[in-house]
Amino acid sequence: MLPFVLLGIPAATGLGCLLAVRKRIVHVLNVLGATGTLLLGLFTAGEVFSRGPVTGLKGLLYIDALSAFVLAVVALVSFIAALYTVGYMGREEEEGIITEKQLSRYYLWFHFFVFTMLTTLMANNLGVVWVAIEATTLASALLVGFYNKETSLEAAWKYIIICTVGITFALFGTILAYYSSVRVLGEASDALNWTTLLKVAHQLDPKLMKLSFVFILIGYGTKAGLAPMHTWLPDAHSQAPSPVSAVLSGVLLNCALYGILRFHIITSGALGPEYSSRLLLIFGLLSVGLAIPFIAVQTDFKRLLAYSSVEHMGIIAAGLGIGGRLGFYGAMLHLFNHAVAKSLMFFVAGNLTQKYKTRKIARIRGAVQTMPVTGVVLLAGTFAISGAPPFNIFVSEFTIASAALKQGYFLASVLFLVFIALIFAGITYHVSKMAFGSYYGRLCRGELNLWTAATLLVPMVFVLVMGVYVPPFMDSILGQVVAVLNGGL
Repeated sequence: MLPFVLLGIPAATGLGCLLAVRKRIVHVLNVLGATGTLLLGLFTAGEVFSRGPVTGLKGLLYIDALSAFVLAVVALVSFIAALYTVGYMGREEEEGIITEKQLSRYYLWFHFFVFTMLTTLMANNLGVVWVAIEATTLASALLVGFYNKETSLEAAWKYIIICTVGITFALFGTILAYYSSVRVLGEASDALNWTTLLKVAHQLDPKLMKLSFVFILIGYGTKAGLAPMHTWLPDAHSQAPSPVSAVLSGVLLNCALYGILRFHIITSGALGPEYSSRLLLIFGLLSVGLAIPFIAVQTDFKRLLAYSSVEHMGIIAAGLGIGGRLGFYGAMLHLFNHAVAKSLMFFVAGNLTQKYKTRKIARIRGAVQTMPVTGVVLLAGTFAISGAPPFNIFVSEFTIASAALKQGYFLASVLFLVFIALIFAGITYHVSKMAFGSYYGRLCRGELNLWTAATLLVPMVFVLVMGVYVPPFMDSILGQVVAVLNGGL
């Protein structure tokens, strides 16, 4: 019953915001709906972690430790983004950039976007997972093109076209997995359920599963932002409203990666872990490496953050490819750390772009003096996403590097360390000028409003705490997720 109520909250919230007649009511419904999604999402995840997987709808619904973990991250980041939206979109409406009607439509698609991501994580049937991931594209594309400008509409169309091509590849991979399953199970109604496929993984046709995983990795990898299929990501992230960019980068990419993980576990059961792990490691390192030159020459702050997301999705993929308990643990810890740190940075970007009226790095100067809270968080968040201690991403990157060395991936570990060092240099070079340079325009000192400044402190707590201390409950949760990744039900 709980999963259905959880799905109903964002759906009802979006419809309520669309029908509301006053903007104050719209904002209140948004906050209440996001709070309900967070609380029930965390409660559902807690039930899974304490009592085991939740099933329903004759096996169509299935939430295990892996899906519960990603579900909790989606609920958390979406909640913080919904809070930030009150101040950010409220200011957009005050300045006449959007109308009250557009604000209502924004909240409709924002909460429907959350609904599609939750559906992705609750579905047991891999065909339904494919449909839900495609639905995330449709919902988020409307948010990418929300401002109806030429650049935003172009980014939305590019996003739809590239991700639709990718999702078509994923469909081929899903069909191949189904064909392999039918040869073992017959035309059973649960032949495409993940739990069923995992039980018979050792009987699946190895050649078909090899081909299936290649299509899945390319298909869902396009949506996850893995290079070289990442080309939609910088445009979409830079053109979307900043709260949407935070959700796109913080959790949407993880939902696509979740689809890859489900097939990775099945493929490992059919072939052994070497084949799919090697591909994940190669694409992961490629993503990190290709991000370097784009970060180095970047002139747009939100595009800089988008290429940083390509890097971090590559780091997660590399950790999964390295495998073993330490590699899986580091990858899942990095998934959480990146989600909160990158959403924080997109909130910072939203504050800066509204204050300075530009996304251009060269035109944003003296942020620490102009916006004391945002400027300080800009510096802290930059060190966090760059992998510097004592922030959270350093811990997960160090864990992944340790796993690589422990398991004998010496070349991969050297490349990994060199790549992240170069990216650290590139990002800090750009941001140091933004934070401390001299601004010659006429700007009043101070934050935009209380909402946009205070919201920064919520993800900042996670960035700081997880950099020095992984709570026992988080360690236990990650242990359960690692057990699933190792082929457990």
